Amino acid sequence: MPDSRYSDLDRPPLSEAALNRALVRPGGLWTGVTVVERTGSTNADLARAAQEGAAEGAVLVAEAQEAGRGRLGRVWNAPPRSGLTFSILLRPQAPVAAQGWLPLLYGVAAASAVRRLAEVDVRLKWPNDLLIGERKLAGVLAERADDAVVVGMGLNVSLRADELPVGTATSLAIEEAVCLDRDPLLRAVLREVEVHYREWAAAGGDAEACGLRAAYLAASATVGRQVRVELPGRPALIGRASGIDHSGCLEVEGPDRLHTLSAGDVVHVRPAE
Repeated sequence: MPDSRYSDLDRPPLSEAALNRALVRPGGLWTGVTVVERTGSTNADLARAAQEGAAEGAVLVAEAQEAGRGRLGRVWNAPPRSGLTFSILLRPQAPVAAQGWLPLLYGVAAASAVRRLAEVDVRLKWPNDLLIGERKLAGVLAERADDAVVVGMGLNVSLRADELPVGTATSLAIEEAVCLDRDPLLRAVLREVEVHYREWAAAGGDAEACGLRAAYLAASATVGRQVRVELPGRPALIGRASGIDHSGCLEVEGPDRLHTLSAGDVVHVRPAE
């Protein structure tokens, strides 16, 4: 039965019931976890749900995603159940200017959870990638849907080298991580996101006051390095990534002045050769 959820026993399916039992509780952030066999994009599905009034804390997980999107509309695919592909729905009350921190907050939480369970050194590439060394382990994409924010992540778990979408990617299996079980990994990421989100919200979105900025800088693979920033329709900017500002923008010391860049301003940020 090639289409059976159990046809690949090395990649068992997730249990929606077990995830809900573990994560949904009175007073908690997570209000419901839905696991679907396949969809086009979990971010797009949750954005529609948000516009229809879905509550904060909805989680949508897809065992296979057919039109997964990264930043700037980049498309990627992976074999079913080879990774964690999921999105969350948030309705933040913090000022809109502070909400640029949400994908960075998510990255801090996910990197911390994966580092703890999988025992691999995960770092953060601004604005939205989790790296092991220089290779991409996961990507994070945040999108606004009216007054809500949907944040999605694709994390490579059991992908083999011949299954990687690009040569610059990696997976927990390739990195010989101690945990390749998607269930505890997903639980750990969501619990860590809840902790950071609660602290950030309680501080009114002030990333400095809640310790988020310090946590991000400690895990950053970008800040402190010479970088080459590819800009749409403009010459590349080469300079030192010197910090993250109050709204989550990257600060780059160019040859003439300090540049402040939002995620929407850039095509790529890479280490300068």
